[in-house]
Amino acid sequence: MYHPRPLYFGLVRTRHSKRAGLFQSSVPKLNLTQSRFIWLEFPARVLCFCKPRTMLFNALALCVLCYAGIVQGGGPGGVAGEFHSHDVANENRAQQWLNEYNTRAQVEYYNSVSASWNYNTNLTTENKEKSLAAATVEAAFDNEAAENASTFAWQNFTDQNLLRQFRKVSDIGSAALAKIDPDKYKQLNQILADMEEIYSKGKICKVDGTCLSLEPGITRLLAKSRDYDELLWAWVAWRDATGKKMKAQYAQFAGLANEAARANHYADAGAYWRSWYDTADFRQQLERLYDELKPLYLNLHAYVKRKLKTLYGAEKFPSTGQIPAHLLGNMWAQSWINLNDIMQPFPGKPSVDITPTLKAKNYTVRQLFNISEEFFTSLGLFPMPDLFWEKSMLTKPTDGREVVCHASAWDFYNQKDFRIKMCTDITMEDLVTIHHEMGHIQYYLQYRNLSVLYRGGANPGFHEAVGDVLALSVTTPKHLKEIGLLDKVENDYESDINFLMSQALDKISFLPFGYLMDQWRWGVFDGTTPMNKYNTDWWKLRCKYQGVSPPVKRTEDDFDPGAKYHIPGNTPYIRYFVSQVVQLQFHSSLCKAANHTGPLYKCDIYRSAAAGKLLSDMLKLGSSKPWPYALEKITGSRDMNASAIIEYFLPLIDWLKEQNRGQTITWDDACPDLNVPSSTMNPVSAASRILHSNFCVIVLLILYYIPVQLFTLLKV
Repeated sequence: MYHPRPLYFGLVRTRHSKRAGLFQSSVPKLNLTQSRFIWLEFPARVLCFCKPRTMLFNALALCVLCYAGIVQGGGPGGVAGEFHSHDVANENRAQQWLNEYNTRAQVEYYNSVSASWNYNTNLTTENKEKSLAAATVEAAFDNEAAENASTFAWQNFTDQNLLRQFRKVSDIGSAALAKIDPDKYKQLNQILADMEEIYSKGKICKVDGTCLSLEPGITRLLAKSRDYDELLWAWVAWRDATGKKMKAQYAQFAGLANEAARANHYADAGAYWRSWYDTADFRQQLERLYDELKPLYLNLHAYVKRKLKTLYGAEKFPSTGQIPAHLLGNMWAQSWINLNDIMQPFPGKPSVDITPTLKAKNYTVRQLFNISEEFFTSLGLFPMPDLFWEKSMLTKPTDGREVVCHASAWDFYNQKDFRIKMCTDITMEDLVTIHHEMGHIQYYLQYRNLSVLYRGGANPGFHEAVGDVLALSVTTPKHLKEIGLLDKVENDYESDINFLMSQALDKISFLPFGYLMDQWRWGVFDGTTPMNKYNTDWWKLRCKYQGVSPPVKRTEDDFDPGAKYHIPGNTPYIRYFVSQVVQLQFHSSLCKAANHTGPLYKCDIYRSAAAGKLLSDMLKLGSSKPWPYALEKITGSRDMNASAIIEYFLPLIDWLKEQNRGQTITWDDACPDLNVPSSTMNPVSAASRILHSNFCVIVLLILYYIPVQLFTLLKV
C-alpha cells in the first residue's frame, strides 16, 4: 500500500498516504498581500502584474485603457479569444508561482507526513491530536494554494504541462471542506483517526486469556489451522472487535466525505475517486475486464470448493454454492495462497513455498529486504537510500507500542526520506509483500525530482503494480533456485501446473474481491446503499461476485466491511483490481525487453538492464502524463486488457477445465439463508469439544443426583 499526500477523505494509505504538518510552517505564506508580486485578474480578463504599492495606479490605468478602447473587455459573456492569444508572459509568471509553491509544498507535506508517521508507529492520544492538527494545517495550505491559483485564468493556458499542474493544485480533495466548515473538516479527520485506531488496536482473546492481534497472531492462525470451529471463532471475533464498533462512525464519515466532494464540484466521494483515472467510461472498462477474467475465477473456485468439501465435509457448505468465508486461509478470503498445501494438483512434486526454507536457514527480516533490494538494483534501478534503512519500521515493535501494522510505503516529499512500515513475518507471503512495498519506494525514487504535483502514479493502479511485477519474476522456481531458496527446478508439466496453481491462489482468487470493494463504497457514497443496508449489501456483492458466503448469520448489527483495513483506513481499493491487470501487461513487455523466450509464466527479468530501463522510463513520468500515455510507454498499447493474464495462466486454465468437466462451476447470486447465531464463540479443538460435552453431562448428572439423594435422606 502506498502512502501519498493525504486526500483527507481518501487518505490513501495503501502503499502511500499522508497528512499535514503539526505546526505552522516558518516558510512565508503564498498570500497575495505578502508575496513579492500580486496577480490580479480583472473583469477585462487581463492580468495586472504589479507590486502592491503601485496596484491602485495600475488598476486606474487599466480602467482608462478599457474606457479608451485600447484594451478590450471580455468577461464571461464577452470576447474570449484575446487573453490567451498573447499569454506567454502570463504563463511565465504562472511558472514562477508554481516554483514558489513547489518549494513550500515540500516543507508543508514533510511536516504532515511526519506527524502521520509518528501516530501510525505509536498510537497514543497525544500523537493522534498532533496528527489531526497537522491535517488542519495542511488543509489551510492547500486551500490557500488553490485560491492563489484561481487568480490565474489557467483554463486558457496553451502550455499543457502548466495547465495540468494548475488543474491538480486546484483540486484539493476534502481540504475544500475546511474552507466552508472548519468544524466539519476536523470532525471528518477525527472520525478517520478513531476508526483506524479501533482497527489497529483490535484483538481477540481465547478462553485461556491468550489474546491475538491481527499481525502476526490471527494471520498465522488462519493460514495454518484446519479446525473448522477454531477458524470460525477467529473470523467472528475479529469482526466483533473491529467493524462492529465503527458502523455509526462510518456513516458519519460517508456524509462528510460527500460534502467535501461536492465542495470540489463532484457528485459524491465515489465520483471524486473515479476522477483520478480520468476516463469517462472507467466503470464500463472495469466491468469488461471482470467479465473477461470471470471464467478463470469460476474454474478455480469450483476446484477449491471441491477440495475443501473433501476436507471439512459437504454438510459444512451451503446449497447455494458459495464457500464459507472463514475456510480460505485469509481473514477476508481475498487470497487463498495459504491453502496451497491442500490445493497442490500434484503433491509429489517439490513445493514452491519457500517459507520452511527461510525458517530453516534462519533468515532475518533485514535479509528479506536485502533480497528485494538486490532484485531492483540488478535491473539498474535505485538502491534504498540510507535514510530508508535508518528510519523504516520493518518489524513490529517489542517496546509495548501499539502500531498500525498494515504494510505501507511512505514518501516524505523532501526527495530523500522514504520509508516502509511493516510488521514483517518470515514467510514467502511477506517476501512478496516486501517486493510490493519496495516497488512503491522505487516509484517515489524515480519521480522524486518532478513537481510535487506530479509525484504520484500514472493512476493509482500503476503504483500498486510496480513491486508486483517484479514479484512475478521473484516467485519463479528458476529465480528462487538462483538465489539459493530452492534446491532444484523440475521443468515438467506437473511442476508447471503446481506453480501456476500457487500463483492463481494468490492472484486470480483476488480479482472479484478487488472488484467489489469499491462497488460497495460507491453505493454508500451515491446513496444506493443506506446505513440500514450496509452489511446486507456488502454480503450481496460478496456472495454474487466472489462466491463466498458468511459462515454464520449476519445482521445490520454487524459491520463486516469495517473488518478490512482499507475501509476504516479509507483507502480506495479499485486500484488493486487495476493493478492485477496492468502488472501482467507490464510483465509481458518487460519479458520481451529481456529477450525471454518460452512461456510467460517462466519469465524472470532478473539482471536485465533493458527491462530495467523500460520500467524506469515509465516510472519517471510520475503523474505528469495521462495514464494511457504511460501505459503505451511500457507496453505499446493505450488500453487495459486481460490478454496477458490469460496467456500467463493458459496451461492452468486448460487443466482446471478438465478437472471440472461435468461439474457445476457457478453459484447462486443470493447468499444462503443462515440461522446459525453469530455471537463470538470460544476456540476449542475437536478433543476439547468432546471433553466439554462430557463435562456438561457430568455436571447435569451431579445436579440431578445430589437433590435426589437429599430428598431420599430427608424422607428417611
